[in-house]
Amino acid sequence: MKRITHLIVTLLMGLTVTVQAQPPSLDQAIKQVYPALVRLDVVSVVPDDGRLAKRRSFGSGVIISKEGHVITNHHVAGKAIAITCRLSDGTLVPAALVGTDPLADIAVVQLTPDSDEKEQTWPVAHFGNSDGVRVGDVVFAMGSPAALSQSVTRGIVSNAAMILPDMARRSGGTLLDGEDVGGLVRWIGHDAIIFGGNSGGPLVNEQGEIIGINEIGIGSLGGAIPGNLAQSVASQLIDTGTVERSWIGITYQARFPHSPKGVLIGGVVPGSPAEGAGLKSGDLITTYDGTPVDCVTDEDLPLFNAMLLAVPVGQTVTIEYERQGDAMQTRLTTQSRPKVLLDPKEFRDWGMVARDLTPMLALELKQVQTQGVFITSLRPGGPCATAKPELEPGDVIVSVQDQPVASLQSLRTQTETLLGEASERLPVTVTFIRKNDEYVSVVRIGSEQDNRNVGSVQKAWLPVRTQVLTRDLIKAMDLPVSRGTRVIQVFKGHSAEQAGLQVGDILVKLDGAPLTASNVGDSDNLNQRVRQYPVGSEVAIELLRQGRPMTVTVTLEVSQETVSQMARYESTLLELSVRDIAFDDRVDLQLEPDQQGAYVERVQRAGWADLAGIVPGDLILSIDGQSTPTVQEVKAVLEKAETQEIDSLVFFMQRGIYTQYVQVKIKRD
Repeated sequence: MKRITHLIVTLLMGLTVTVQAQPPSLDQAIKQVYPALVRLDVVSVVPDDGRLAKRRSFGSGVIISKEGHVITNHHVAGKAIAITCRLSDGTLVPAALVGTDPLADIAVVQLTPDSDEKEQTWPVAHFGNSDGVRVGDVVFAMGSPAALSQSVTRGIVSNAAMILPDMARRSGGTLLDGEDVGGLVRWIGHDAIIFGGNSGGPLVNEQGEIIGINEIGIGSLGGAIPGNLAQSVASQLIDTGTVERSWIGITYQARFPHSPKGVLIGGVVPGSPAEGAGLKSGDLITTYDGTPVDCVTDEDLPLFNAMLLAVPVGQTVTIEYERQGDAMQTRLTTQSRPKVLLDPKEFRDWGMVARDLTPMLALELKQVQTQGVFITSLRPGGPCATAKPELEPGDVIVSVQDQPVASLQSLRTQTETLLGEASERLPVTVTFIRKNDEYVSVVRIGSEQDNRNVGSVQKAWLPVRTQVLTRDLIKAMDLPVSRGTRVIQVFKGHSAEQAGLQVGDILVKLDGAPLTASNVGDSDNLNQRVRQYPVGSEVAIELLRQGRPMTVTVTLEVSQETVSQMARYESTLLELSVRDIAFDDRVDLQLEPDQQGAYVERVQRAGWADLAGIVPGDLILSIDGQSTPTVQEVKAVLEKAETQEIDSLVFFMQRGIYTQYVQVKIKRD
């Protein structure tokens, strides 16, 4: 052992060891920014199984003002209820959330030391001009990866305008609290190593200036929010605590190759300024408020979005556009961009987390107003999850004990009044909307248990949807019957509506024979009775309406065709299957009676349709400008395409409340 040690020492003595000094650029960056680095220890609350659960996480930030303002990411501190910052010298300082912006994923917190000193000096880092960033520039990523002490890694800019790939965007990869971050942000891509915990930390150039705020990692690449955008958002948050942006109500996409310059409108939101100005799907915007616009690729879209958002709220703008080759012009006044989601609140007595409805959320749900409470999360085995029938995330509670629920505060007040000093669990009737159906349920506040309600109709048909009234529900509603079935939807334009049946009617007898269903498992009892009649029969239905007995005569119609009976076509070329729209589709998707199109039933994974972003549930309205009101037209167009030497087709699609154009590229074997 001594001989080995002697040999190693001898060899080392013969070596000349050179210690290379750090590059001047790294010295500059460290000197300017490193002292202002902050590690954030954040306690946040997030909806989880019907609770607002506390979670601890770590992130990075940097001090940007002498008042101690720290910029970081929204996903780091935007939901914080407690923040502690560790400065570069190891000092721990409490901080408070000043404001947050999920769309840009930027938040600002302020250091709030306990010291009585009136003037506290903080090391401050400064922003550079991120518009000047070029591919190949040397950059330094600073922060606290994996909650370690502050660190610095070195790399180069690999992409100065990085966006996520289509697959990531389609799967919601850029959504943050309902906001599409990728719709506004083009990241500065770089290969300076970052890990979890680097989020919110600065990306720094060789001059020691902040040119970005690190946010994401994609493989071996990091992505930073451009510093100019981050600084603008942070300034507004510091000044007002919020960011105000304009909204005109369009969805848009890059124009197709070889089309004129512009931005293609994919859809127009009903009731929006754009609709009022006469804009339509397929219009090509060429100038916006005097500025020429052109989106050739998806990378151009965030720049156009930034332009729309930056116009002062309430300003009237002129839009020049083309419609089928004709040059046109219109004017509209921008509105304040509404939030998509408001903060969730926990209701332990109900076993749920819920939100107020925003205009945008109501629009998504096709609600005519923002009255009600939107269920975000349910506690398994809790009151709502075991109600009769059970409630689900996405349901909207509109009344409790026949009293309207206007908002979260309204529900909280009603709950306190109902419970009072009660020490036992209390059954209450709850009316809620699911899709287009109005249900009534019994929720035992603080209780547990029960089952589900399912139904089907065919052959002779009573055109309503119903729910079985259980004994508990009958008792809770104080009904003078022992059994009954409640109408939860009356289909418009059909015989039940013409006969005067209404949502809320309690059906008790059919042609004098009592309806005997009393359990949720008996949901098909009424349908079975109806199917025994010939189509066209008139049946007398005895019912209760607001406590008053009535008899209504309804003519039974022929059952609507089911999904399984719809005409279908499978395209081997595009690898998707479509069918005609079924009655249940019209009801569940809230389609107009005259809505036409072909329903996408199946999309082969990694097929051409899938790669283009078509998903099950989409409606195909036209292909290459040819209307496709039924699956027969889709079949004719696609079979013709199979015989032609074309490399793409343009689909006009409807998904929910939005329409968009989708170019499906085709490559034959």
